[in-house]
Amino acid sequence: MEPPYNITPRILNLISSISEKIGEVNANLISKPSPHLRKQNKIKTIHSSLRIEGNTLTLEQVTALIENKRVIGPKKDILEVVNAIKVYDNIALYDPFSSKSFLKAHKDLLEGLIESSGKYRNQGVGIFQGSRVTHIAPPAENVTYLMNDLFSYLKGNEDLILIKSCVFHYEMEFIHPFLDGNGRMGRFWQTVILMNKYPVFEFLPFETLISQTQQDYYNALGKSDREGNSTIFIEYMLSVIEKSLTELLDFNNRILSDIDRLEYFIALGKKEFSRKDYMNIFKDISSATASRDLKKGLELNMFEKTGIKNKTTYKL
Repeated sequence: MEPPYNITPRILNLISSISEKIGEVNANLISKPSPHLRKQNKIKTIHSSLRIEGNTLTLEQVTALIENKRVIGPKKDILEVVNAIKVYDNIALYDPFSSKSFLKAHKDLLEGLIESSGKYRNQGVGIFQGSRVTHIAPPAENVTYLMNDLFSYLKGNEDLILIKSCVFHYEMEFIHPFLDGNGRMGRFWQTVILMNKYPVFEFLPFETLISQTQQDYYNALGKSDREGNSTIFIEYMLSVIEKSLTELLDFNNRILSDIDRLEYFIALGKKEFSRKDYMNIFKDISSATASRDLKKGLELNMFEKTGIKNKTTYKL
């Protein structure tokens, strides 16, 4: 498969900017955000992706479900969120290059919502806006072949993974392989593809920006359909990814509280460390502030202390 698209100056500029920002993320160890930030981003991702599909639960209700609290709302909407929580909790277990894993993700995401969860559609489908047909998907008998061809492209083509993730997202939406859940699967699988090379994408809620620019998302899909190639959609998705990385870096550069710093440092996984190690991560704080942080961590039983004065070390 050789998917049709053109490398435009905008695509080159966006790839360059994204690559620089990923480098900055890795240099600052932001690819391992604090548990609090990971939780926040997962909530935003699930809420945004399902809201695009018409789910009515609020951000607060999604948060409550993640915290295993009882929520009152439409049964279908609650089940959509519960399924999505399980899928995003296990995102690292899905193989981005496996159609079998792809179908497993659909089954997990749509379990109890449609009878054909985890199976490609066996009938024709069309996409409507009001009473107007905006897209007629390929015949059902072609779906398996087309999806296998798409996975062959994903595994074998030498395109950059940033490009391939966008192409997969667009082509999957064009094929529309399922009776329901195509939108959320397209967005989810792009995340799976990207995080296989760039771990930060597990915690990057770019679906929030898609939700905020939902009409632009559909417009990019529609224009790519009419032009017979995915160039416009690639430009749109890369711009969303670039903006999400910018927001992540801006968030990390904000003024951190002592708890923010402690949670972030612990998330780095260093089992034994000194005050100097702590200050090497937070270069802008004084030794007195570092000492106060570490004292706070001890009070909260976040780690243990051994030794005295300049021989002091801390263990998780």
